[in-house]
Formats: sequence, structure tokens, C-alpha cells
Amino acid sequence: MAVHLRVPSLRADRPETAVRFGWPSRDARRKALKRAFDVIVAVLVLVVLLPLLLLVALLIVLDAPGPVLYRHMRAGYRGRPLRMLKFRKMRPDARGAYLTLAGDERLTRVGAWLARTKLDELPQFWHVLRGEMSLVGPRPESPVCVARYASDYDVILSVRPGLTGYTQLAFCREASILDPHDPERHYLTDLLPQKVALDRFYAEHSSLRRDLLILAATIGTLVFRQSVAVHRTAGTLTRRRRPTVGERRVSAPAAVVGGGVGRDD
Repeated sequence: MAVHLRVPSLRADRPETAVRFGWPSRDARRKALKRAFDVIVAVLVLVVLLPLLLLVALLIVLDAPGPVLYRHMRAGYRGRPLRMLKFRKMRPDARGAYLTLAGDERLTRVGAWLARTKLDELPQFWHVLRGEMSLVGPRPESPVCVARYASDYDVILSVRPGLTGYTQLAFCREASILDPHDPERHYLTDLLPQKVALDRFYAEHSSLRRDLLILAATIGTLVFRQSVAVHRTAGTLTRRRRPTVGERRVSAPAAVVGGGVGRDD
């Protein structure tokens, strides 16, 4: 009498096989790859740019008395408090709005250069190394802003905040657009809702391919001074054509609605 033994298939696309052998899901593999990429890049940047970091620290000390770094409280991954590091850009006795404006008189000479080149963000690679931030993700916001959009941030804070992302690209020149007479009101009522929408879109559609496109666009923005437009519903990135003087005069409000500026604090 012949006995037939049924040998189960070991194909990875069979869900019961994945459960039996404990193979990670596709989402888990993506997150693991993203984290590994974050760590490798953060280590390389901190090692390669160590001389630049030391030079910036020295320039800050020589330019104005006070600490080299400062921390700003933000809402981090899964709502955990994040004391985000930045190189100090302002005088120690600086007071006023928490937003940085174009030509802000509180900036030191070195601080104005740091704000223009975004080098003040370099210490945040330490947060990436520690797992508190990612290279790409939503920009960490203040707890006050998060409280205004609690339901949206339940989704946004489900992913790690990033050094760069959709809002950092679309709003990279916010300092030059904010209303100098009431920057906080302008930010909270006009700009923050746009940022929340973009950050939520990223959190709901994050992928490694999307991250690589955002990183490439970030390099184009920082190195080649290219302006990038972000499509709100599709997340596509395109090079923004600089409007003529006449176009800026006619359509200035539309430029704000389109998301071409961003906070620089």
C-alpha cells in the first residue's frame, strides 16, 4: 500500500509559511532597511563632517558669547518629547517670536550664515543615530502646534520625524514669506494647515522609493539652490519655476497656498 506524504510548499508568498517560520512582513522589512540606512548615513556624515562641525562650533563661540548648541522642545516619534538639537544662531539675550524671519536682527553674523545654508541642522544627525529621528520624515513640530491638530498628529507621529521631508522642501524659504508684523498668527492660520496635510500624506504613504526621491530633491535644493514644488495629493516633486516680478506681484497669495515656503527655526 503506497503512502503519500504531502510536503508543504516553502514559497515565501504563502502567508501560512511566513507565519510558521516567523518571517517579517513587507512593512517590517521596509522599516528595518530604512533604519539601517539611517544609521549608516548618520555615522558617515558625523565622521566625515567632524572637522566642519568643530569649525562651526568655534565660529559660534568667537562670534558671540553663549552655548554652541541649543535645544527646542518638539513632539517626537509616537508623541515622545524630543529636545531637538541645533547650532545656536541667535544672540544669548534674544527675545521675541519663536519663528525666524528673513533678516532677523536677533541672528548673529555666523547665525545668519547657518540659517541660509541650513548647517544649523547638522547636530540632528545625532538624533538620527539614536533612533529619535530619521533622515526623511515629517518635520517635528512644537507641542502647541500638535495640540491644534491632534487627530492628524496621531497619524503623523506614527513615523519618525525627519531631517528632511515634504514640508522641509515645500517650505524651505518660509522666513522670507512670513508676515513680519504677526509671524505667529500667519504661521498658525495659513502655513501650519498646509504642513499638516503634507506630513500626514507622507505618514500614510511612506516608502523607500519616496524617501530616495525626497533625499535627491533635498540635495538639489541645498547644493544647487533649486526650488521644489510638492503636489499635495500625489506627493510628486517637481522643480519650481521662479516667477517673474510681475507674476509675484499678481499671485503672491497663491504662492503661499501652493506651499513654497517654510519655517526656519
